[in-house]
Amino acid sequence: MMGDDHLNNLDATDLKILLSLIRDPRMQIADISEAAGVARNTAQSRVRRLIRTGVLRSGGREVDLEAVGYDVVAFVTIEVSHRELDGVVAALRLIPQVLEVHEISGRGDVWCRVVATDTHNLQSSLRQVLRIKGVIRTETVLALHTHIPYRTEPLISGLSNAASTGR
Repeated sequence: MMGDDHLNNLDATDLKILLSLIRDPRMQIADISEAAGVARNTAQSRVRRLIRTGVLRSGGREVDLEAVGYDVVAFVTIEVSHRELDGVVAALRLIPQVLEVHEISGRGDVWCRVVATDTHNLQSSLRQVLRIKGVIRTETVLALHTHIPYRTEPLISGLSNAASTGR
């Protein structure tokens, strides 16, 4: 599995570099090297390797979670006791595998995107969710393949085209 290979090759310095870029995607190599506690050339070569191996993508500023071992993606719809909504959201924020949380209309009250290293890790995360005070029930759907990843370029391109033509 591709993710396991990359995960085994990441050391503490690589992880510090990734954290630096997640916290500030515009961070320069000099600042990255300082944050990671390594020489500038070392930081530069590590960033290049992370891009080459696919751990960093999108211009070297976005982490490919699958490449670091989180290759199970699930979408979880949560039914919540409305009095407890704020507490549920606060508790979800503490679960590292929860990538995003949205209050929704329709069936359920909250929608989350959750990642895991395998189905056992996912089950552990889902149990954490179910233990949150105010969670009534959950429904989980596994993502089998991402055909269109999160994107904004088509929207901004459309706005740019409209602005340049005066429409």
